[in-house]
Amino acid sequence: MAITKIRKRDGRVIDFEADRIKDAVHKAFIAVELGDGEKAEHLTKEIVGLLEQRFKEKTPSVEDAQDTVIEVLKENHHDKVADEYQAYRKKKEEIRRLREDLGLGAPKLTVNAIEVLSRRYLLKDANENIIEKPAQLFMRIAKAIAKVDEECGEDPRESEETFYNMMARLEFLPNSPTLFNAGTKLGQLSACFVLPVEDSLESIFTAVKNMALIEKSGGGVGFDFSHLRPKGDIVSSTKGVASGPVSFMRVFDAATEVIKAGGKRRGAMMAILRCDHPDIIEFITSKQTPGFLSNFNISVAVTDQFIDALEKDEMYWLTNPRNKEKTRQLKAREVWNLMIRSAWMSGDPGVVFIDEINRQNPTPEIGRMESSNPCGEQPLLPYESCNLGSVNLPRMVAGGHADWEKLGETVRNAVHFLDNVVSANCYPLKETEEITLANRKIGLGVMGFADMLIKLGVPYDSDEALKLAEEIMKFVQEKAHEKSAEIAEKRGSFPNFAKSIWRSKYKVFRNATVTTIAPTGTISIIVGCSSGIEPLFAVSFIRNVMGGTRLFETNPLFEAVAKEKGFYSAGLLEEIARTGSVQKVNRVPEDVKRLFVTALDIKPEWHVRMQAAFQKHTDNAVSKTVNLPFDSTAEDVKEVYELALKLKCKGVTVFRYGSKPEQVLYIGEVKTDTGKFVSAESEYAGGCPTQNCPFPS
Repeated sequence: MAITKIRKRDGRVIDFEADRIKDAVHKAFIAVELGDGEKAEHLTKEIVGLLEQRFKEKTPSVEDAQDTVIEVLKENHHDKVADEYQAYRKKKEEIRRLREDLGLGAPKLTVNAIEVLSRRYLLKDANENIIEKPAQLFMRIAKAIAKVDEECGEDPRESEETFYNMMARLEFLPNSPTLFNAGTKLGQLSACFVLPVEDSLESIFTAVKNMALIEKSGGGVGFDFSHLRPKGDIVSSTKGVASGPVSFMRVFDAATEVIKAGGKRRGAMMAILRCDHPDIIEFITSKQTPGFLSNFNISVAVTDQFIDALEKDEMYWLTNPRNKEKTRQLKAREVWNLMIRSAWMSGDPGVVFIDEINRQNPTPEIGRMESSNPCGEQPLLPYESCNLGSVNLPRMVAGGHADWEKLGETVRNAVHFLDNVVSANCYPLKETEEITLANRKIGLGVMGFADMLIKLGVPYDSDEALKLAEEIMKFVQEKAHEKSAEIAEKRGSFPNFAKSIWRSKYKVFRNATVTTIAPTGTISIIVGCSSGIEPLFAVSFIRNVMGGTRLFETNPLFEAVAKEKGFYSAGLLEEIARTGSVQKVNRVPEDVKRLFVTALDIKPEWHVRMQAAFQKHTDNAVSKTVNLPFDSTAEDVKEVYELALKLKCKGVTVFRYGSKPEQVLYIGEVKTDTGKFVSAESEYAGGCPTQNCPFPS
């Protein structure tokens, strides 16, 4: 007798669909043995037959069906697939318990989200046993950050509930150090730091020590090495010669190599050198050797003077920072082309338009910005720090339209949260505490923009998407600024307000900067959305997780559309996973192909235009990687750089797929008997696919 019904865990009886068993088995085979659709088909018939024998008189439950799947797999000697299926089943049960634990009808977490939370964020005892649940994690953070309200003479209970709800509902998350350390003894909550490096051994090694303290607590650090005298210059105290900035960068790199960033994530740094430093050629080409300075992202600080020489095809002067003497001239076009060629070859260096950054400096009377955090979105003054957070945009969509009211409310609550973080923070350095409290910079951004576009039916590489990007970020900026001014009315402006650009625009203002677009790595994994403002990196792929196991993942929006339009099958997902893209898959309708474009499907100019659209309404900067296919040319990189300059981006970074020997994303390179598949590391969410930026926020 054929089975027609099955009982769900909540007691509801629904129609039995054998294809759901087949798809689950197929996905398990894909994850473990990397695909075998015929086996899945054959085993499903055996599973259904066994269920029909056992449940002639009553309706089987979902658990009955799953038990039978494991039994049949083991009987057919597919023990690894059975173990994978059982492990996945246990994780799904854990997720169900978690939703009940959160008590909010919370959104569905993925298996990999649970893995990331368990591995990095949930507190552990001395024996590395997990001692808190995700609900307790969010409550720990909410309590620690809301406590600032009490210190300001306000009732913290309402804020505590608000902060908890928006995190537990995955509508907003702060940067990783806040998740790690809020409510703990360490208490260091900022992700972004810049440290000065002056031209003396004392300053250099003080910076190394301070970097170690910051990285130990989970922060990333940026440096400007332009103040160091060039290689071969005179060292008067010893009558010797200087070794130059690149040589000293090796010291920082080696120190970071042995620091595991508090055991939470690997350390990362940004190194910047001005285009007029005498060692600029060595700096530009420094990362062409694989593994050299592997903990650094590097960027050239390009000046207006250099750009003017470039446009006029003229020479420009290099200047010794020790004595300000001009040393020699280089042709701007040749240096520019070397930067382009090097970026094409290895992804480094990026370009920072340093004068454009300082034109937007909110506190020019306090100092000049010379460097940024490791991913470039947060230019900062020497010793300054900043804490970031991001709104989950797909949660701001209702009924196929942007929910502006919900977005506005979330932004306002997030600004309150982030401003409290500035006060709650335990700073690793006294100098950092002083300047951070004097400027109170925060960086509220967004994540899941690509998912939001899909939910709204808007292709990423379209004028409509650019228009929406500007509209959303303008709205976020306005609401964020409004809230900053409101907080200032109660608690006062940031101390350097009178020396800031805001004194002519606001009566009071709480934060020197309010908005930033960060590359949300692990926090995107937790909430289950695309990274920052990046496009999807793949529609379907293999995820490598801890212990050498793999998960087969598909963008849930694509899966839903495929089922709705009737072209879904596990076999289709397997075919897509070979390249990550749907563009050459015949079974996918053209309108769906247009919507589900990936980073490598999109022409480079759209990456830059999207970055520029968000930059128009962002106080700080925008982290955005221009992903290029392997067969891109240096001319493509040149066009990207020059478009970024034209559109007034604050910087630009390109990555040509395959230009580094070690990546966290591999397209069609996991070889099996049945072909090749896309493979991503556990904490890759999109954007920069190198090991130096896998989980920056």
